[in-house]
Amino acid sequence: MDELEKVPQESANFPESRHNLNIALYLIVTILTCGLFNIYWNCRQMQACNEFLKREEFSFWLWFFLSIITCGIYHIFYQYKMGSALVEIQRDRNKAVFDNLPIISVIVTILGLSIVVDCIHQNEINKLISQ
Repeated sequence: MDELEKVPQESANFPESRHNLNIALYLIVTILTCGLFNIYWNCRQMQACNEFLKREEFSFWLWFFLSIITCGIYHIFYQYKMGSALVEIQRDRNKAVFDNLPIISVIVTILGLSIVVDCIHQNEINKLISQ
């Protein structure tokens, strides 16, 4: 009975720790699955940002369908939005702010390296949790 009572208390004290993901592992799995795992990774990042912002800023299904319908153009906008949201979270929490994150996210995504942007975003999320 004591074990059952400990789990909610631990998760209540550290609810954000579940968003601290192993970037190398996620990158390798994304490569091994020819990018399919990256869809799940983006979903996890959206959940993390929504939780940090305390509002529903990102919708996985909206992102998914609009990215398909627009042949990836919406994904470029999404990367900008995610970068902007992370900067907002950093400011709200008085953390070191990566001001150029939104524009770097767009440029690197346009160059076809969206997976690199996901690594950068995850690194910023992990830093928010560990600081």
